[in-house]
Amino acid sequence: MYPHERSLVKRLADKPFALIGVNSDKDLEKLKPRLSEEQITWRSFWNGPEGTGGPISKRWGVNGWPTIYVMDHKGVIRAKGVRGEAMDKAVDLLLSEMEKEQSGAKKGE
Repeated sequence: MYPHERSLVKRLADKPFALIGVNSDKDLEKLKPRLSEEQITWRSFWNGPEGTGGPISKRWGVNGWPTIYVMDHKGVIRAKGVRGEAMDKAVDLLLSEMEKEQSGAKKGE
């Protein structure tokens, strides 16, 4: 998935978009060079030494990896479990909705 995620981050560099990852590797010191090797340029949080049983996955009810959430600018989960083209469509739809909201607000100024 990393190549697709890198392309998404690059394509949306000038948009109000953020990709955030949660990594389940148990050893933080081994993880750091891997993030560099995989060219992970986006924010990636460590789930702790419990790996997939760590605090972030517990809090979000994640029980399979990878789990993908697409959230809007209000923090509402709008899609879950989407990958590849389906992820792109979900993100593009949210960006389109936000742009329409913004243009409507500008017209009303």
